[in-house]
Parts: sequence; structure tokens; C-alpha cells
Amino acid sequence: MRVTVTQIGNSTGLILPKEVAARLRVKKGDSVFLTETPDGYTVTPYDPEFEAQMEAAQRGMSKYRNALRELAK
Repeated sequence: MRVTVTQIGNSTGLILPKEVAARLRVKKGDSVFLTETPDGYTVTPYDPEFEAQMEAAQRGMSKYRNALRELAK
């Protein structure tokens, strides 16, 4: 799908077609994240770095479940 780069105030921006915004489940005011890939860029509505941090936290909580349960008492 082709989109046009346009001037938005003092910035440069892309206008997402309605179908793309609906598919990404984003609306006016939401943030999207650009991730550089070998093939270019990927636009996603979530932060891949945060996702990786949450996976690491889940692994740690699973590993130390008993200690965390004791600390919560």
C-alpha cells in the first residue's frame, strides 16, 4: 500500500488510510512504534522493547515464584 509523506506543521508525517488505522487498532492521539528491519521499517501499535522486558520479567517471576510469595507476606 502506498502512502504519501506530507508536511504537518513543522514536522513531516504519514497519513494512514482508514483501513490501515483500523487494522492496527489505532486512533487519533495514539502512538505507534517504528522498528528497523533488514527489509525496511515495521509500524506497530506496541513497543517491542517493552514486550521483551515483560517477557524477561515473566521468566524471573516464574523462576523466583516462591521467594516472591514469601516477600509478599
